[in-house]
Amino acid sequence: MSTKPDESAFTPREWEIVESHRTPERVQRYLSAMRYNREECGATLRSFREVVRRGKAHCLEAALAAVVILEQHGYPPLLMSLESQDKLDHVVFVFKRRGLWGSVARSRDLGLHGRKPVFRRLRDLAWSYFDTYVDSTGRITGYGLGDLRELGDYDWRFSPRNVWKVERYLQEIPHREIKSSDRRYGRLLARYKEFRRANPTGHLEDYETRRVWML
Repeated sequence: MSTKPDESAFTPREWEIVESHRTPERVQRYLSAMRYNREECGATLRSFREVVRRGKAHCLEAALAAVVILEQHGYPPLLMSLESQDKLDHVVFVFKRRGLWGSVARSRDLGLHGRKPVFRRLRDLAWSYFDTYVDSTGRITGYGLGDLRELGDYDWRFSPRNVWKVERYLQEIPHREIKSSDRRYGRLLARYKEFRRANPTGHLEDYETRRVWML
C-alpha cells in the first residue's frame, strides 16, 4: 500500500504504540529503549510489525518503525541514507518542523541516534553525523533522501518476511557527496582508537554535536 494505512490495518498492540508516540521525540525514546538487533542468526530487515513482535531492531528496522508510527501523525515517510567508505551504511528517519530538519534513529552507538530539528538543510543534518560515524573503519562519504511512497504497493509496513526491497531502493537512490579533509578524519580516527584502547566498551560522547542529539 502506497498510502497511509488506517487503524484497521494494525493490531491492538501496534495501534497502542502508534497512539502513544505522537512526536519524533517520543518515538526516539521508544526506539532507544528497545534492544538492538545484532542479527545473531543472520541478516534481517524486518517490518514494523515484526519489530514490535520481536521487541528489537537495528538501524534500518528502527527507521522503518519510526516511519510507520509517525506517518500516522502527519509526517511523510522519508528516510536518509548515509553512505560510508566501509559499506556499513546508516539509515535514519528524517522530518521537518517549522522549516528545520531533524531525525529519529537507532544504533549501537549513541552518537548515531536522532537529531533535534535544528538543521536548515539536509546536508547539514547529514554532516552532523560525520564526526560520530568515525570508528575503526567508518567515514561518511555521501547521503541520499528516499520517499517510501515510491515503493508503491510493496508491503514494508506489515510483512512477516524480510523487506529487502527497501534496502535495495535506498542503495539505488541518488546520493550527494560529502567531502571531508583527510586531516579531520585522521584526527577523529586517532581519537576513537585512543578511546577504545582505554574503554573496550561504552560510547564516546564528547562531541560538539552532543547538544543536538536526540536520545
